[in-house]
Amino acid sequence: MSHDKPLVLDVDGTFLRTDLLLESFWAGLGRMPLRTLRIAATTFRDRARLKAELAALGPLRTDLMPVAPAVAEVVIGALNEGREVCLASASDQRLVAQLAADHGLSERIFASDGRLNLKGAAKAGALVRVFGPRGFVYAGNEATDMAVWEHAETAVVVGRVPETAALPARCIGVVTLPGGWSAAALLKALRPHQWVKNLLLLLPMIAAHRFDTVTLLPILLGMVAFSLAASAIYIVNDLLDLEADRLHPVKCRRPFACGAVPIRVGMIACAGLVLAALALAAALNAGFLGILLLYMAMSLAYSLRLKRMRWVDITTLAALYTLRVVAGAAAGMVDVSIYMLVFLFPIFLSLGCVKRLTELTLAPDTDPLPGRGYGRPDRGDLLNVAGIGVVGALVVFFLYSISDQGRMLYPDTWLLWLAMLPMGGWLVRMVALGWFGKQDYDPIVFALRDKFGLGILMMTLSLMFWAAGLWAKWFGMGG
Repeated sequence: MSHDKPLVLDVDGTFLRTDLLLESFWAGLGRMPLRTLRIAATTFRDRARLKAELAALGPLRTDLMPVAPAVAEVVIGALNEGREVCLASASDQRLVAQLAADHGLSERIFASDGRLNLKGAAKAGALVRVFGPRGFVYAGNEATDMAVWEHAETAVVVGRVPETAALPARCIGVVTLPGGWSAAALLKALRPHQWVKNLLLLLPMIAAHRFDTVTLLPILLGMVAFSLAASAIYIVNDLLDLEADRLHPVKCRRPFACGAVPIRVGMIACAGLVLAALALAAALNAGFLGILLLYMAMSLAYSLRLKRMRWVDITTLAALYTLRVVAGAAAGMVDVSIYMLVFLFPIFLSLGCVKRLTELTLAPDTDPLPGRGYGRPDRGDLLNVAGIGVVGALVVFFLYSISDQGRMLYPDTWLLWLAMLPMGGWLVRMVALGWFGKQDYDPIVFALRDKFGLGILMMTLSLMFWAAGLWAKWFGMGG
């Protein structure tokens, strides 16, 4: 590689492990969804105008965007040698200039200006006019960069670009740097550990004492459909939260925030997951399909707007958890008791408060949570609402125990009352752990991994089975 000629860097996928156009789109979608979609629909064929209008929707924190480590080393080496390092990108010139300033690079940039989309041959022509043929070193990452590499002294290739195999025959040097993404990183973005939440679909079957394969198998298929749909929503949520995640001490390591998976790959994966989820849901029954569509619509609304609204966000979370229970009833064709739903909703409301309490307790400072409507002063109010949810759930459970339906399913009512002790203890413990920051950022996932807490829940469930006479039925202990 030349040690005296300017180093020119492509931006998207080369200097940055992300794409400025897609960053602009998702940032705009989070701020002004309807306007962003209108711009995308009306200017899609005019790429330069599309980039300019999306960039104008609002500021982007280009200083937070992930830089490719291997390319950063090359840049540092070039700057130490006193060489000019320029950015040349098809992205909008305002964002490219801002990015160059963030990293102390040359003020001379080459970028799209709203009229000309500076890509491929157009970029090559602009660089040759300024530096002359073979007058620069160019770093890129895709086949369209061949038009530029053919005029460069040295081609710095980030990732695997098969077309560059022909460059040495044209007396153009080639330097290869690592790039690309892995399937493991994409799998992490799907958050498979969150799929345990879909065990909630089993609750109606358990509550109705329907322990048969005819009921279980469709519920298992429903759990798969919900897992696929949830992963699609997680991708959308992560893409909408890129800036907030990069400001977070833990979430900054999420695959899209850190650039481990390209945004474009995430969008394609999201579309595939949605189609697969809907196909499975349609194969079950219309009721389950309708609930899944409602879940996805509410989740999308939560990601776009509701999660930034105080109290509305935790109410929505509680509703989304409750929908999983309703979905389980629809998949298994099991009647779901209104008592069960009224009992579960305040529990999920309390756990939503626990989620925010944990985030506030673990926050590094007193500033409001990025992308959320809460700050440290709200901890007391969140604790109070969580407490109300715990009391409300226990009251509803007691009322259920003395209802006609409760007495029919659980003849030994006193055992249900006894079950309220470990149940209440578990709920209080969850709230306390959130208050002291002893959980991770998702209370449902934590609860399903917490061995001590699971022991308490098993105790509660055992007492309920005993009250229903199921132990006697299963193990032949009855008369």
